[in-house]
Amino acid sequence: MATYACTVRDAKGQQVTRSIEADSLAQARAKLREQGLFPIDIKEKQSSDDILKPLNDWLLKFQKVKLKEMVIFTRQFATMINSGVALLRALNIMVDQAQSEVFKRILGQVRDGVEEGRSLSECMADHPKTFSKLYVSMVSAGEIGGVLDEVLNRLATFLEANAKLIGQLKSAMTYPAVVFVIATGIFIFLLSFVLPIFKEMFDSMNVELPAFTLMLINMSTFVRTQGLLLVVGVIVTVVSFVNFIKTPFGRSWWHNVLLKAPVFGDIIRKVAVARFTRTLGTLLRSGVPLMTALEITQDTAGNVHISAGIAKVREAVSEGEGMTKPLEQTKLFPPMVTQMIAIGEESGNVDAMLAKVADFYDEEVEQAVKALTSLLEPLMMVLIGGMVGSMIIGMYLPMFSVISAIQ
Repeated sequence: MATYACTVRDAKGQQVTRSIEADSLAQARAKLREQGLFPIDIKEKQSSDDILKPLNDWLLKFQKVKLKEMVIFTRQFATMINSGVALLRALNIMVDQAQSEVFKRILGQVRDGVEEGRSLSECMADHPKTFSKLYVSMVSAGEIGGVLDEVLNRLATFLEANAKLIGQLKSAMTYPAVVFVIATGIFIFLLSFVLPIFKEMFDSMNVELPAFTLMLINMSTFVRTQGLLLVVGVIVTVVSFVNFIKTPFGRSWWHNVLLKAPVFGDIIRKVAVARFTRTLGTLLRSGVPLMTALEITQDTAGNVHISAGIAKVREAVSEGEGMTKPLEQTKLFPPMVTQMIAIGEESGNVDAMLAKVADFYDEEVEQAVKALTSLLEPLMMVLIGGMVGSMIIGMYLPMFSVISAIQ
């Protein structure tokens, strides 16, 4: 796809310049006319980095569209569709104002597909890394029901809630992670540069060193002489662990550990419940059939054990049962969730009940994250104090032997 520099006249008759991407000069003219612009002169841009274009194209394959950008796109796209802007024109506008190059390219391909006569959901399904199965299914339901703007608004609300949840978890983990890295850096610095100076001083005094100080000196010697081996060992361990949890057995084991972990396990379970109820409720409200909604929810559960539980629910529903009993049998969902769903099934208002449960658990997660942050702050201070304090104690313990000898 080439980029064209265009000189055009707008609806007011003013001459302006535009840049547009198209496969050909004729397509560029057609796109300009769709935007209500009269082309005067169109020239293909000659990029100065044509040599680097293949490399850039290759690097773009590994880039992902950020969740925040998806939220903004969905909300703005819904607003334009709701305002009566034609689908193709709305896509052209979204392509022009896309922030990242990878998203601009993906939206351009979606627009070209729609221009060829394919449905919007079909074109989005060609990019599963950007438009999830949930996203595509909801757009498809919106197209079939003629309520695409409403579905896009629900999608935007869903993505915003998801982004908020992820943001809360990241903010809770950022502080302890930064503090731990700083504390570890300080400890290694003291071991590598400060403790050897004291060791030389102690050696010159022929002081008998306490066991704790000897342990720290041995650690210092190992870090200074075998530091590279230590770094390689840490990298190999991390890479091995990551590859292990990518295997079916490793993933199952790790997800089970996360669910049963103290403090964190409760938060992870609440996050999973909030995601399950929010996703399923949003899909059902958008007109997606229950079996399809359960399949999508199963794929987006984020935990293999919860995903397996949803699979059992889906199997039971396919046999004509309700969702309540199989959900209870999984023992992964709190009684409140199953009872609310039971009430929803009895009243025929499952999506509304799921939305209420999702709102409740979103609030629960927010409170749990705040409590966790409040707990981690003093723990991190104790960790820093313990690491630095142990180093200081180890360096000053021999001083008492020296003082005793002098006395």
